[in-house]
Amino acid sequence: MTLRANFRGFSLVEILVAMVVSGLVLSGIYSTYQSQQRSYILQEDIAQVQQNLRAAMYLLTRELRMAGFNPSGSAVAGIVDGEWSNTSIRFTKDDNGDGDVADSAEDLTYSLYTSGGVQKLGRKNPTTNQPVAENIQELWFVYLDANNNVTATLSDIRSVEVTLVARTVRPTVNYVNTMTYSNKSGTKTFGPYNDGHHRRVLSEQVSCRNLGLGA
Repeated sequence: MTLRANFRGFSLVEILVAMVVSGLVLSGIYSTYQSQQRSYILQEDIAQVQQNLRAAMYLLTRELRMAGFNPSGSAVAGIVDGEWSNTSIRFTKDDNGDGDVADSAEDLTYSLYTSGGVQKLGRKNPTTNQPVAENIQELWFVYLDANNNVTATLSDIRSVEVTLVARTVRPTVNYVNTMTYSNKSGTKTFGPYNDGHHRRVLSEQVSCRNLGLGA
């Protein structure tokens, strides 16, 4: 008896079906990978935004809390007249108690500025802006008196509400941010920005314990 080998291959239809199935499987794998990659990038960007906000707020509130510090009683310290608004603030403090506010970190201004196409929270000490945090879109101050009422009188200020809004560096594909954000007291809203950037807001009320002590 003669044995014959079976060399029968795949038909063209079978090959085409296999290619289609393989393509669908690979397409699904790629879509899953792409989705996971976008999610990872977004979470990374949001984590960076939150870190920037916390670090910026910590430094700003820590220094603002000491506005008007004047242990010797001979320094002219406090929020500087004519240089405070909803979007910037200049204040002085006599950290070393030598009777003046001419030393490092004793005359500070916080405001937003743009450098290299990136908006940043700046800290002047006293004249040159140094970046505290990048991609800070909003900075808003509300000035409150001893009864937590909004005041426009410098001598009545006892606390300051500080609000920061930060955005992600990169826009997210197929996402439009239509949200509005507000400060702690609800007196100011921001947005909607209608773009692809995610945002986070941080708002705190700072008690300026040294203001009004001489009143």
